[in-house]
Amino acid sequence: MRVAVSKPGAIYTVGLNYDGPGAAPRPERPLIYGKAPSSIAAAGDLLLWDRNLTPIVDPECELGVVVGPDASVYGYTIINDVSSRDAWLDGDQWLLGKSMPGFCPVGPSVVTADDFDPTDVRLGCTLNGEAIQDGRTSDMRYSIPEILAYIGRHIRLEPGDLIATGTPARLTTPPGPDRHLEPGDVVTCWIEGIGELTSTVA
Repeated sequence: MRVAVSKPGAIYTVGLNYDGPGAAPRPERPLIYGKAPSSIAAAGDLLLWDRNLTPIVDPECELGVVVGPDASVYGYTIINDVSSRDAWLDGDQWLLGKSMPGFCPVGPSVVTADDFDPTDVRLGCTLNGEAIQDGRTSDMRYSIPEILAYIGRHIRLEPGDLIATGTPARLTTPPGPDRHLEPGDVVTCWIEGIGELTSTVA
């Protein structure tokens, strides 16, 4: 079943969670940070930010988990974890670099957990129709149950919270990992069995 995406109380993100070519070393435990709920955007919304704060911005396709009662999985959606790559925002200021208005496109809908098996599905991202990410959820270093359990030991998860479970490495083929978002770009994040999430850069 597919349902609408509602505004979450909290958004948690998982870093360095995919194996594959070009991947960083595996962390000793799930690397958890987050995005402000005010960064949420709907499918089709324009992506616009203050380029005086950060001119270097990338999209990242992630399988999103929608938390249900008692820290269960209610369903799955697509999250574009839009992120600044400026040195000061892509280091010790991750929350700021990932939480600008519109930096968390989500949707277009939620597929309930009884209709979706997340263990080995293909996901990726295109920029103006050219592939910049292409991976499989089977390459996750920490599984969804492990992520839920780890976060839940530290923070009380509430129904409706979102968890972005990590992203495959950028492809080295053109346009390449050094091609950042520019006005007029069309970004599409896609996940097999869920659909496509498209944003246009203003």
